Amino acid sequence: MQIKELSRAAGVDTETIRFYEKQGLLPSPPRRDNGYRDYGAQHLERLAFIRHCRALDMPLADVAVLLDLAHARPDDCSDVNRLVDTQLARVRARLQSMRALEKQLLALRRRCTSPHAGSECGILQELVHAAHGEACACHADAG
Repeated sequence: MQIKELSRAAGVDTETIRFYEKQGLLPSPPRRDNGYRDYGAQHLERLAFIRHCRALDMPLADVAVLLDLAHARPDDCSDVNRLVDTQLARVRARLQSMRALEKQLLALRRRCTSPHAGSECGILQELVHAAHGEACACHADAG
């Protein structure tokens, strides 16, 4: 199949396919007599694997290792577990960061609970204070 067909089948842009090829995640396909690349089922399967890993927000370096491990079929899956555990730790750290961000936004939102003129808006006042380097409600608990 041509790159456009692979793109449609995998649900990714052709530029993404080319990028994965350049990164070594997707092997370059053989070329037809007319010069077009000839992708096969193995390319689609590998692209689906990459796409799934990326949907789990795994870094490309980890995806490359997982591809190698999937191909090698090691007797011990501890390397796979380690990669997933590392990704899980990254996700948990981001969740903690997002919860802190939520608290900051809630504190900011409490500064303006009803419609006012812009000059009286507590949120805008807090943002202006913060821009001047002054303490703001959303970072009162930050430390």
